Amino acid sequence: MDKFEKIKLGISIGDFNGIGIEIILKTFSDKRMLDFCTPIIYGSTKLITAYKKDLNINIPFNGIKNIDKALHGKINILNLWKDDIEVDLGKPTKKSGKCAFESLEAATDDLAKGEIDVLVTAPINKDNIQSDDFKFPGHTEYLESKLNGESLMILMTNKLRIGLITGHIPVSKVSETITPELIKKKVEILYATLIQDFAISKPKIAILGLNPHCGDHGVIGNEDDEIIKPTIDIIQSEGKLVYGPYAADSFFGSENYKNFDAILAMYHDQGLAPFKTLSFGEGVNYTAGLDKIRTSPDHGTAYELAGKGLANINSFKEAIFTGIKIFKTRKEYKSLTENSLKTNQRKEKL
Repeated sequence: MDKFEKIKLGISIGDFNGIGIEIILKTFSDKRMLDFCTPIIYGSTKLITAYKKDLNINIPFNGIKNIDKALHGKINILNLWKDDIEVDLGKPTKKSGKCAFESLEAATDDLAKGEIDVLVTAPINKDNIQSDDFKFPGHTEYLESKLNGESLMILMTNKLRIGLITGHIPVSKVSETITPELIKKKVEILYATLIQDFAISKPKIAILGLNPHCGDHGVIGNEDDEIIKPTIDIIQSEGKLVYGPYAADSFFGSENYKNFDAILAMYHDQGLAPFKTLSFGEGVNYTAGLDKIRTSPDHGTAYELAGKGLANINSFKEAIFTGIKIFKTRKEYKSLTENSLKTNQRKEKL
């Protein structure tokens, strides 16, 4: 990418019966957004035209059939289907699930090929999107299957980053899934992303315990003493600033989280419940650990708001800015490390 070329931002529309298209249109009704990126929406001009009319949002767009026809300074819509689509706002349908997958699939393919630089995904319904082609519990797992690397879900704001050691799995399987190997792997991914994606040279990471009060020395479970604490000790011996386990019930209320660059929670709701309490509607979901960059807003389809013009765009807009910032930071990191390697090689030859 030429240094003067704007970042190509791919956007999957999510479930069109939810608020996805509304927050996309509202966001780009502010023309200043085009100063930061070139948006490419994977969907249909017919569908989005109907939304524009219903929401009374009068913004021009450039309809295209191929990604290479995208224009800078324009809102581009890559047409994936030509047929008229029945919209049933507020209700998940088989068709809205099918279109959500087709949008995500096309955008992910272009992301993998480098046709777009960053992918921002609007919310899907994890039920109606299921098919022979999509058998995943969410975006994160699907993207991991299509891109290089191993994923780590991170919910973040400018002041708070929470990663998940286990993601979209039943609570009944959390304990048996947590192993020293898994903890080490997630720490490695988080440590690397804090360095290359957030320019933190010596990250400081907190790890939450699994059981109430970290097990109270075996009274309420042995996992914290027998698995988590010994693993943290090993990671510390390697020179990483990783601490814990911390009792999850008091960690956020005491504001201890402010002392760390990131936190690793043991399971989905242990991390997301405090995160959304502290920053709901302002946070971003970032899929770390992959060779490409994907972000999303921190909320779901919000069917109850669909079509009412009430959807808040703050999280979606933050997802765009976060994706752009991470892309630039990672690119700069890659440039610096490659130059350092070349310098060292020249010194060795001399």
